[in-house]
Amino acid sequence: MSSSVLTPSAGTRSSSTVTHTPSGATLAQVLATATAVLEAADVPSPKVDAELLAAHVLGVSRGRLATMVMLGESFSESDAPAFAQLIASRAKRIPLQHLTQVAYFRYLDLFVGPGVFVPRPETESVVQLAIDVAATLTNPLMVDLGTGSGAIAGSLAHEVPGAQVYAVELSEQAYAYAARNLEPLGVTLVRGDLTDALPELDGRCDVVVSNPPYIPANAVPREPEARDHDPAMALYGGGEDGMVLPRAAAASAARLLHPGGYFVMEHAEVQAPAMAAMFRATGHWENVKTHQDLNGRDRATSGVRR
Repeated sequence: MSSSVLTPSAGTRSSSTVTHTPSGATLAQVLATATAVLEAADVPSPKVDAELLAAHVLGVSRGRLATMVMLGESFSESDAPAFAQLIASRAKRIPLQHLTQVAYFRYLDLFVGPGVFVPRPETESVVQLAIDVAATLTNPLMVDLGTGSGAIAGSLAHEVPGAQVYAVELSEQAYAYAARNLEPLGVTLVRGDLTDALPELDGRCDVVVSNPPYIPANAVPREPEARDHDPAMALYGGGEDGMVLPRAAAASAARLLHPGGYFVMEHAEVQAPAMAAMFRATGHWENVKTHQDLNGRDRATSGVRR
């Protein structure tokens, strides 16, 4: 299912190195040094990132890399410059996924890079809510509003047999990534605004999912990876409360769904009470529920179309 390129791009090959790799140095030694560099840069998961970058450069799986380390294999001198450059870039807090060009989401390997929001593990639980509902239906018609890389729409298409899945994305850059990721999965991708997209499906859809931009204007992310590299268009929801685009997504979902259709939307933990109140205030929804992610944080709100 992968559409990612798992070999180093031309830009990662460099004659300059950040740390010297001694001749015959073992993988374990090289990984330990790289991990120390990332720790010093406050990278959240330095050991894992060092291993993933090494596996990327060597063209092997992380499991195969672990075997190579256990066997005491040496790090190839020809691959050392590329690895050193990637570690230096990660130490500057360039997202790991931008360096490897792949984001792992549920069962998919997604092609990502600058200009598209990198999907987060927390969203996987939101997708599961939609899949659980769709699993009770025959050939459900499903929509992902604001698809970004295509993570949600791709997972729906991959995991729900017989599903007809549509995805909407406004950003030109994100659309290009989504097109590459979703084409093999048979998803219908539309370039458009989630506020008025897919009028031809009004009142016909079974399930609508959205992870819209929802960060308030003054709540700049602390993590450099998000603050400096995720596109602002994918982060900020509009207004002081960040609720402008979530309200628009909910309105579109109400338009698209038939009575009894299911809508689930991701949001920030602190927005959960406001989201539930917004769902109820519109009069479009019944059985409104707040759902927690695997970390126990309020992550999504759902409702059934009246």
